[in-house]
Amino acid sequence: MKDDLTSLWEATASDAPETAQPEGDHVCDVMIIGGGFTGMSCALQLAKGGASVILVDAVRPGFGASGRNGGQVIPGLKHDPDKIDKLYGEYSTEFAGKTAETTFNLIKEHDIDCDPTPSGWIQGSVKRDHLGWLETRMREWQSRGADVKMLDTAEVQAMTGSERLVGGWLDNRAGQLHPLKYIRGLTRAAQSAGCQVFAPAPVKRVKNISGKWHAEIGAGVATIKSDHLVVATNAYSGDLFPKLRKSLIPVNSFQVATAPLSEEQLATTLPTKTPVSDTRRIGNYFRIGPGGRLMLGGRGTFEDPKDRSGFREIISELHTYYPWVKSVPLEFYWSGRLAMTYDHFPHIHRPVENMTMAVGYNGRGVALSTSLGKAIAANLLATDTPLPLRFRDIKPLYAHDLHRAYATIAIWYYRLRDHLES
Repeated sequence: MKDDLTSLWEATASDAPETAQPEGDHVCDVMIIGGGFTGMSCALQLAKGGASVILVDAVRPGFGASGRNGGQVIPGLKHDPDKIDKLYGEYSTEFAGKTAETTFNLIKEHDIDCDPTPSGWIQGSVKRDHLGWLETRMREWQSRGADVKMLDTAEVQAMTGSERLVGGWLDNRAGQLHPLKYIRGLTRAAQSAGCQVFAPAPVKRVKNISGKWHAEIGAGVATIKSDHLVVATNAYSGDLFPKLRKSLIPVNSFQVATAPLSEEQLATTLPTKTPVSDTRRIGNYFRIGPGGRLMLGGRGTFEDPKDRSGFREIISELHTYYPWVKSVPLEFYWSGRLAMTYDHFPHIHRPVENMTMAVGYNGRGVALSTSLGKAIAANLLATDTPLPLRFRDIKPLYAHDLHRAYATIAIWYYRLRDHLES
């Protein structure tokens, strides 16, 4: 077994694309801060549209959630379509419903090697009380033409191999991929289109001088001037934009992966290879990963884990879903940070005319951030192209520094309720 906290994605990914540290002065139409799905998707579309683009990442493309997530490509938002219609309009709902399709089409267009599989996605329930609102969600999407269906107890247990689930719904628009391969392939596509990608390239300060952005990189080793600035730092937003950072609650997601399962075990464990999320308050998500390994993830502590002892709750959930897995060694343990918003909607900000910020995917980042990055690029290339969500003011959360403590308490409280009700 491995002694470190290496992710399964790192162990099975293609080589990272070559990037350089910037030196001297650079000028471009658009500078993008953040090398995740949002930033890189935006960079690719802008470069294809003829804009000169420079993207910088403090560490490397895919260092954050984009390279560490569960790889589930799920359409929609956290909220149901009727609510999206009411708050944002039908255009937003249509956009949300097509995010998985947009992602798979982009992968196909650029021949990105990331194991894309339009396998569908199951949202399964451990409680019969949850089946009513799951059916409401399913029917709202079904009424809009989505290929979805309810699953009864026998169907969901046959598709997952777990007796814990009592029902759910299947969304055939969804699927899965290898997230680190995807962001690395997306980076190569952006570079091929003409985008310059600099990493490691931490931005120390930005100033708007006479309508132009001036960004200082590192210890003054480089300066990048741009007409427009896109900020796509999400849960890794630091003190460069303190109001933005304080508008988000960063949450750690922990994951584990087993040793490769045998053919006999795979025949009864997620035999259709359809990824799953459950309806628990502190939800879990699981799938079959590279090498035939069973993976499971869920919310962890708010502190980064120092060792494997921080994964006890996740391991317990894995063994509750599949008790026989206790005899299978765990080979990979890792974590990453995602950004939650107070209303569980993604937030797009334009604090000044030539700055755009996009953050807060609330656990739906693979498809949503890819699609939103593309939409932002379309809006910048042609300002009459509407964005799928309206701009909103940046609102720092009151007593933000206490939110992590409050959220930690809430996680343990909801985890206890989940345990008592299961």
